[in-house]
Amino acid sequence: MSVLSGAEPFVHEGSEDIGVLLCHGLTSTPQSMRPWAEHLAAAGFSVRLPLLPGHGTRWQDLNRTTWQDWYAEADRNYEALRERCRAVFVCGLSMGGTLTLRLAQRHPDIAGIVVVNPSVLTLRRFAKLLPVLSRFVPSIAAIAGDIAKPGASELAYDRLPLRAMASLQRLWALVRGELDAIEQPVLLMRSAVDRVVESASAAAVLRGVSSEDVREIVLSDSYHVATLDHDAPRVFSSSVEFIQRIHRERVEEAV
Repeated sequence: MSVLSGAEPFVHEGSEDIGVLLCHGLTSTPQSMRPWAEHLAAAGFSVRLPLLPGHGTRWQDLNRTTWQDWYAEADRNYEALRERCRAVFVCGLSMGGTLTLRLAQRHPDIAGIVVVNPSVLTLRRFAKLLPVLSRFVPSIAAIAGDIAKPGASELAYDRLPLRAMASLQRLWALVRGELDAIEQPVLLMRSAVDRVVESASAAAVLRGVSSEDVREIVLSDSYHVATLDHDAPRVFSSSVEFIQRIHRERVEEAV
């Protein structure tokens, strides 16, 4: 199955000091993160933004994958950066934030993480029915393109594959159960208005991590896909400042 135009992965071989892995959200593609990736590359970092399995083709393909497939691709790209760079940071949007948290749990050597509107739970009633519903209903209408900025659009499926969503729900439970294993510096950015991921997700992350260096930024002028929205420049600049500060402090501690 051919990949949709614009959904291609992004790789930039920059600094050997700092590498950054970015992870996109469920039903989305690297297009939603491409401006962020390019900004990080312009800052001199090595950057990898993979297309996660089941994405960027047809929504039916996503139903044939599980969270283990998405995590394996993210992990493979993390290892590629780790082989090249002295320090690796991981950034994620929505479900990409879930993967970022899981990577931090499994790889204590990750230097720091940046999550934007990360998902680790939902309070919607249908979630309780999802394990059963997903066996009989292939998909429902997706909430894609939740962007306040006029003219901005997200390259994503217009259907939410329920078997894939049920798999993400299982990943949420794993991540929530081990949030206290995350000790790396954390920058969490969340939109004040998000019609996809409830604010309870960000609250659970902030409450659960063991990190001493935690910062929360509220994005007042963006919806869920903040990386394509009005606050995108703030997301980009704040992440660069965070990465540079953490790396500088790590170097100073090593001297």
